[in-house]
Amino acid sequence: MTLALILLLAQQLRPDLAPVPTYEVQRAKVAPRIDGHLDDPAWQTAKSVPFVFPWDQQTGKKQRTLARLAWDNDYLYVAYECDDMDIIAVHGQPDDPTYKDDAVEIFIAPPNVKNLYLGLEMNARAVLYDYLYAFPTRLIKGYDLRGVQLAVSIRGTLNITGDEDNGWNLEVAIPWRSFADLAENPVPKPGDRWIANLNRWDGTEPHRRLSQWSDSGLTRPNPHHPDRFGQLLFTE
Repeated sequence: MTLALILLLAQQLRPDLAPVPTYEVQRAKVAPRIDGHLDDPAWQTAKSVPFVFPWDQQTGKKQRTLARLAWDNDYLYVAYECDDMDIIAVHGQPDDPTYKDDAVEIFIAPPNVKNLYLGLEMNARAVLYDYLYAFPTRLIKGYDLRGVQLAVSIRGTLNITGDEDNGWNLEVAIPWRSFADLAENPVPKPGDRWIANLNRWDGTEPHRRLSQWSDSGLTRPNPHHPDRFGQLLFTE
């Protein structure tokens, strides 16, 4: 039995899981400005998807997250709208463990590539931790993506507890050339399907909450399970 199979078997799944979701990613007629403000036409027409809260054993607040996606020939665009009563993000350097802060994530791979995907984990300070994950055996932290654009807007105060915040937004533009190592033709065509998951880490220990677009199905809070990634269907 290989190490990879041992690790996969160790990840127990919950019963009666819903099918993985599909999201139709519309082509943006005009690229959104990456400024953290979700007032661009691309976001007004893109369908929003709420995140689910799979793990009742977590004690953090269940705060709403909505995500939207769009694309053009140059970038995949992702917008997150996060309700948050206390915004905390202390990590400030690239490749810091941003997932320990208030943070959002996208894991994504092109067609016919399942257990090798890019991970982008971005905190409320617009700091990016990026990597290539050869799931489940090796996470390559030194894999740096070029040309990613990232911005945050905050509705409240950062790292000040005792007051009440409203939330924060994050926009990211991921260049298709980032996937050149994973696909011969990294720019999708209408009708193509990629796999991806969108996640949010919210709150500080011990009161912390992981929410997701597609439920990973694991018994313990863990977003990494590509068999349960959702489908991105690219459309005009």
